[in-house]
Amino acid sequence: MTTATDKKLPAWLTLTDDGVTITLRYPTELNHVKTDKLVMRAPTVRDVRAAGAASGGDPEKRELQLFSSLTEVPTGDLEGLKVVDYNRVQEGYFRLVDEGEL
Repeated sequence: MTTATDKKLPAWLTLTDDGVTITLRYPTELNHVKTDKLVMRAPTVRDVRAAGAASGGDPEKRELQLFSSLTEVPTGDLEGLKVVDYNRVQEGYFRLVDEGEL
């Protein structure tokens, strides 16, 4: 049986005590700067609650709001990511909140 602690991190993901750095497959413009990396800090309960309040009950909007807060990147820029890179952002987030990974 494989546990969360048995999983190896993908080469494009660096996990630290403060968050994750995600290497994007496709460099893109975030905050008016072309980059191939995105840094996401670990979420707080306040972050999760604020994203929920701002989303009006829409789970996709909640996720975008939360990721925007954690990366300091506007939601519009996150929506412009290629799907493969957005999937990497999602995986980075789930690594941050998976207790077995820390």
